[in-house]
Amino acid sequence: MFRAAGPDDFAQIIHLYRQLNPDDPVLDDGSDVAAYQRILDTPGLSLFVLDLDGVVVATTYLNVIPNLSRSASPYAVIENVVVEESRRGTGLGRQIMAGTLQAAWDAGCYKAMLMTGSRTPATHAFYRACGFAPDVKTAYLARPPASDS
Repeated sequence: MFRAAGPDDFAQIIHLYRQLNPDDPVLDDGSDVAAYQRILDTPGLSLFVLDLDGVVVATTYLNVIPNLSRSASPYAVIENVVVEESRRGTGLGRQIMAGTLQAAWDAGCYKAMLMTGSRTPATHAFYRACGFAPDVKTAYLARPPASDS
């Protein structure tokens, strides 16, 4: 079942995020729980899950961003697309992306964007199959400079 994430989904979503970014540090100060609650409480931000018999097997994060161009139509940024490793290649990724894109269209978005750091051809083929075109825009990424302290 495709649905919005709720307060009880935190641990299962973090489990999936560990598969996405296994080198991320484990937070024990509660900042991850606080960020999760802010996401759930903020209009325009949506964490979605695919729930199979009470188990979260996939997740996406949809950001609907207000905009002044394009007749003041919002646009969407999709992040943190993860399918449980043992269930990849079974159609769950397409299912959660279809629901996520529909939520963007229902919000009036005129486009949806995502970036991937993956160099795996199958990942790029997956996003193309979901309707994303790799040759329409160029993405650039900036990160804050490393601190000297």
